[in-house]
Amino acid sequence: MGSEGPPSVTFHVTGFKKFHGVSDNPTETIVRNLENYFKKNGPPKGVSIGSCTVLETAGQGAVAPLYQTLQSALSNDTQQLDSNKVILLHFGVNSGATRFAIEHQALNEATFRCPDEMGWKPQKVPIIPADGGILRARKTFLPVDEITKSLAKMGYDVATSDDAGRFVCNYVYYHSLRFAEQNGIKSLFVHVPLFQTIDEDTQMQFVASLLEVLASLC
Repeated sequence: MGSEGPPSVTFHVTGFKKFHGVSDNPTETIVRNLENYFKKNGPPKGVSIGSCTVLETAGQGAVAPLYQTLQSALSNDTQQLDSNKVILLHFGVNSGATRFAIEHQALNEATFRCPDEMGWKPQKVPIIPADGGILRARKTFLPVDEITKSLAKMGYDVATSDDAGRFVCNYVYYHSLRFAEQNGIKSLFVHVPLFQTIDEDTQMQFVASLLEVLASLC
């Protein structure tokens, strides 16, 4: 799907299922409803959805389906599109947040504050041992400050963040950033609040605006 005209940017979007303390993860709803939302409201300019995947909120449990999505993005899209036209976009919830956060980086550290949905609770473990120690950071090649400013001008309560935590969100983002860098595509992680804090309709509008902003930068 996507608008006609110039080649669109293809997005491969992920969210998460429930986890400890969050029985209703807004990112699962966002990702499951995204394509229907665009069918109803029309897709943002220059946007095409390649896939929508909901991951288990489990570090190792998320890796296999994550890499299936990443490989699909590579094999399906780069045959037809410039690699600059493919973006891996991940959503996670921060249950204590009051606004959206565009994540600039991920650290090579898994330190889970509670067991994930498969019972894993690593402490100060490198996510990718071959990358070195837990202080290694990988950063997105997308201009997070520009993205944040554009969304703020649209009226959204949004900020740039340099700390994606050490839980499954950071774990997935680190894998994705590494894959993106190795394959010449782009990756971004965005934290959203609970629907009780920012309602579902506003969050869906935010996602549509985010995709349009990202497409305009490619």
